[in-house]
Amino acid sequence: MTEERPPGPPAENAGPAEPAGVDLARVALRAAKEQARARGDAAQQKRQARRGGGLRSGARADGRDPMAFGAAINRLITERGWETPAAVGGVMGRWPQIVGEDVAKHCEPERYDEDERVLVVRCDSTAWATNLRLLAPQLVARLNEDLGHGAVKLIKVNGPGGPPRRYGPLRAPGSTGPGDTYG
Repeated sequence: MTEERPPGPPAENAGPAEPAGVDLARVALRAAKEQARARGDAAQQKRQARRGGGLRSGARADGRDPMAFGAAINRLITERGWETPAAVGGVMGRWPQIVGEDVAKHCEPERYDEDERVLVVRCDSTAWATNLRLLAPQLVARLNEDLGHGAVKLIKVNGPGGPPRRYGPLRAPGSTGPGDTYG
């Protein structure tokens, strides 16, 4: 006669038992979830590679979030090396505060040559041009305090420009004006 075993835990010497029933379903479900997760990760990586990388933007800051306008302009100025011209442009906007209201009424900055570091100023009369030429060393010092040492080396002062020369019907070709007959 054979000895029958009662239902219950397997005997210790029987070896590892194969999962059956509910245990087999749990193992199969776990394996399916891992495979799906691996496929999903691979698909997400492909989508991110097509989009340019990165996760979707959420509540936290992300490299793809929009920048404030001032920060974007400052970054552009720094990347392009436009610090000095931008600072000089700011000086042109604050010209009345730098030179005073009286001088600003009669003299205005025209341009800045970055290579030679020369600020060109036009005055509305020769008297104001002479006055500004006398003030030029103090203005250069004041501008360099504002902008940094050596940003402006010279202020070139121009007097008032004459009216544009008109070419009339009685004008000789190649003539430089009424003074060209005197040498």
